[in-house]
Amino acid sequence: MSRKRRKKYSKNSGMNQVHPGAKTSVIAIGTIGFAIVLLLAAFAKAGPAGEVIFKLLDKAFGWGYYLVPLILIVLGLGALSQVKRTAMGTTFVGAGFFIAAGLGIIDIIYPDKGGVVGSLLGSLEALFGYAASLVVNFTVLVAAVVLALNVPIKLTFKLPKSNKEKRVKEVEPEIIMPEALATGGDTKEDKKRAAEESKQKGAPAADLAFSGLLISSRGGDYKFPPLSLLKSHSEKPTVGDLRANANIIKRTLDSFGIPVEMGEITIGPKVTRYTLKPADGIKLSRILSLNQDLSLALAAHPIRIEAPIPGKSLVGVEIPNIVGSIVRLGSLLAYPEFKTSPNLNFPLGRDVSGEPTFVDLSRMPHLLIAGATGSGKSVIIHAFILSLLYKNSPETLRLLMIDPKRVELSVYEGIPHLITPVITEGKKAVGALKFVIQEMENRYETLLKAGSRDITSYNKGRKGDFMPYLVVIIDELADLMTTFGREVEGAIVRLAQMARATGIHLVVSTQRPSVEVITGLIKANITSRIALQVASQIDSRTILDNAGAEKLLGGGDMLFISSDLSKPRRIQGSFISEEEIGAVAKFVKRENPSSGEVEFGGTEDKGLNNNKFEDFLGDDVDDDMYEEALEVVKRAGKASASLLQRRLRVGYARAARLLDIMEDKGVIGPADGARPREVYMDFEKDEGEYSDEE
Repeated sequence: MSRKRRKKYSKNSGMNQVHPGAKTSVIAIGTIGFAIVLLLAAFAKAGPAGEVIFKLLDKAFGWGYYLVPLILIVLGLGALSQVKRTAMGTTFVGAGFFIAAGLGIIDIIYPDKGGVVGSLLGSLEALFGYAASLVVNFTVLVAAVVLALNVPIKLTFKLPKSNKEKRVKEVEPEIIMPEALATGGDTKEDKKRAAEESKQKGAPAADLAFSGLLISSRGGDYKFPPLSLLKSHSEKPTVGDLRANANIIKRTLDSFGIPVEMGEITIGPKVTRYTLKPADGIKLSRILSLNQDLSLALAAHPIRIEAPIPGKSLVGVEIPNIVGSIVRLGSLLAYPEFKTSPNLNFPLGRDVSGEPTFVDLSRMPHLLIAGATGSGKSVIIHAFILSLLYKNSPETLRLLMIDPKRVELSVYEGIPHLITPVITEGKKAVGALKFVIQEMENRYETLLKAGSRDITSYNKGRKGDFMPYLVVIIDELADLMTTFGREVEGAIVRLAQMARATGIHLVVSTQRPSVEVITGLIKANITSRIALQVASQIDSRTILDNAGAEKLLGGGDMLFISSDLSKPRRIQGSFISEEEIGAVAKFVKRENPSSGEVEFGGTEDKGLNNNKFEDFLGDDVDDDMYEEALEVVKRAGKASASLLQRRLRVGYARAARLLDIMEDKGVIGPADGARPREVYMDFEKDEGEYSDEE
């Protein structure tokens, strides 16, 4: 039994080794050979066997006998050439019907000339009549050709429908370009502003004081910088063939089974947004998954899909412009919306529709800016500072700048809005943040005494005793978090939680968007954030809790999110050059020398006048231990490292450091060999406490 099975398996295996193409070729060659034999038999050249075949087929097919070898030759050659990869069985069936229908037509036209097969089909004439029987046979003939060739017939009446579809695809979309982009920034507001400045040239720019909180009488001498110091003109963006891109998007989505209807096209400074409406029942996730396919079809990278557009039942596809347009800060500051806005209002830039975007820091109330190196973070900070200088005098706004990199904010050194020179040391930055916390507490005491809920209600109607806004700008948070992470995080979180009502606001930036820098506590309390271009989707989620920043173009291209927005909003940030920054800062310092001593906290004993700020910039970062050490020196009436080591149970290094702090503050005298240091402060010694040290 086992031998038979092996033999049978070996036979089947040999048959399976024959290539399917070889089988087809053998059948085709046999068909051609049989056709040649039939032709020879018709001329009595095939011997007795051929004569028998001829008589049988002639009786069966009549005049149609000569069609049989011709059709067989055509079928054989077609199979060998493999012009059409059709099934051989279907082809032979179609050929058979073709011969039968042809014989029926011959028998109807020429009776008794179609053979037996023809007479059978010709008998249809008795049922349908002459004309109808011809129609039936011609119908079978055409169907046989279609079946044999396996080729569909395309009728001409489909052509108009195809043209109609083509016209729908190539319909002209509505293109929207704002006037500011079309004219390169020379809007009506810009021209009007230039005309007004030409008339008022040389006059103080006090008329540029904006509505909002009232400015005290002491701020009337402040000269606002003119807008002529800033450039406003920019080149028109180059966008390419908008209609062709719209058709590419439509065809690409159609090829994936997503029919869409194209909508309006809006041109922005750096990107152009194509809107589309998908058909009912289409999941947006299918469109979002085709990001790379659309990028390939459009030959554009990177593209961003916004599905859906907030407030609209549309999907937006944002494609980079061939040549972008620069958004000048000067063109944005000329808008009436900026001039009549509150004190802390500033322009972020232009959105994907090319419209200006203004935001109010007092409503945020704090801002976090993060992005990779070279993405435009510093430019955004400079544009923010200049916007504040164009709206606020030192009486309405004071600034505290922390610049660990030492070079970004140094240009503002000496402007009257600063409460202290730009801070560049991490240790002093921690002290400055502690001062701001103390200032916040002092302001709350002042608001409580005045019966006011916040700084707006406190300043309303006041002419003299005005509480200015305080904006703290930290240019590089990562450097501070690396050195003084716990102190800095704690100070930022506390200010972010409580400082809004007192008019204290934070603007924090970093170029390292990691969870070690942008911690969960900081993100939870600073809800307004700007994400510039980052390297990965992980960094984008660290900043925004959403993906998308990794697809930005850089150069100020940002995603902005706040508590007022449900989804991140794409904005092209305003650009400001170093020459413009220097010109504005120089004008403010030259025309407005540092003056106003401001009662910063609103109280005489804790305000800026009593130099309390310098106390916070000292070295006593170990506040708790310093107070304990001061108490030890007070009770003992002397100061030495060994005394502090024993009483506080600390090492020599920390004890010596505490002594140095006391010496810097004038509490104790300098070292005098092995003797204890002299205590300068007039402390009352508690009798019986701290006997002589051994």
